Amino acid sequence: MDLAVILSVLDATIRLSTPLLLACLAGLYSERAGIFDIGLEGKMLAAAFAAGAVAAISGSAWLGLLAGMAVSLSTTLLQGAAAITLKGNQLIAGVAINMLAAGMTTFLGQTWFSQGGRTPALSEGGRFSPITLPFANELSGVPILGPIYSELISGHYILVYVAFIMVAVTAFVLYRTRFGLRLRAVGENPKAVDTAGISVVKQRYQAIIITGLLCGLAGAYFSIAQGSGFGNNMTAGKGYIALAALIFAKWKPVPAMFTCLLFGFLDALQIRLQNFELPVIGVVPVQAIQALPYVLTVVLLAGFIGKAVGPKAGGVPYTKER
Repeated sequence: MDLAVILSVLDATIRLSTPLLLACLAGLYSERAGIFDIGLEGKMLAAAFAAGAVAAISGSAWLGLLAGMAVSLSTTLLQGAAAITLKGNQLIAGVAINMLAAGMTTFLGQTWFSQGGRTPALSEGGRFSPITLPFANELSGVPILGPIYSELISGHYILVYVAFIMVAVTAFVLYRTRFGLRLRAVGENPKAVDTAGISVVKQRYQAIIITGLLCGLAGAYFSIAQGSGFGNNMTAGKGYIALAALIFAKWKPVPAMFTCLLFGFLDALQIRLQNFELPVIGVVPVQAIQALPYVLTVVLLAGFIGKAVGPKAGGVPYTKER
């Protein structure tokens, strides 16, 4: 396998892992605060539709991004009202968000655009373009290092760079700031946090607000960066894979990044292996190759994760003692 093929697979790995990473970091904030968030998929899907619809109407990718983040935040606050304020079951609230997003995006897409639930193809200004980093063209001729910089590091959408920057930001916030300390404490022992005079409800709402914004970025990436408009169910279960990656990484930001890169690599590999012919079996069915990332996700979680213990107060609504 030559360098060009390797760089092509790794480039696809970075692009495909970006929405997983953003959604995984989103879930990290909420689950560290004690809110088990199975609704990542629904928030991403809603954000993808809002971003694609607004970008199609306005012709602006930035307006589409803002719309996606706003809709994701709205659905997050709705979920938070059910799970935090009303002390409802967090898993059921997340499932409800997923079902609501799946139905509403299709219904509104068909009602507004009459294209089977899809949005119109975006114009050039309606989606983000790849960014060429400084000196990428000049260094492309340098052996090995040049192609790595010009083809693998340079040439991605702005949301790709935001996703990887957010890994460092999240690690700093969680382990080097007072907010991060309180956030982790709320997920482990909310009673002690409440006794110290810190509002558990406020901390959890702050966490899910960050979750909503990051899910908005992840959803918008599908429709106005990686894609050219919204398509039915275009997130295709990536929210669930991000949740699996979060558990695999044991709720830590840097391991979460490498786990998402692993799942992105598996996704890139299945694209490369389509129409691949084995010596005895022959051409492997496309459906079997497409299922590879999901099958390996289950295998990795079942066989290699070991014991993963989440935040102790996760999934339990907190009631202030009087």
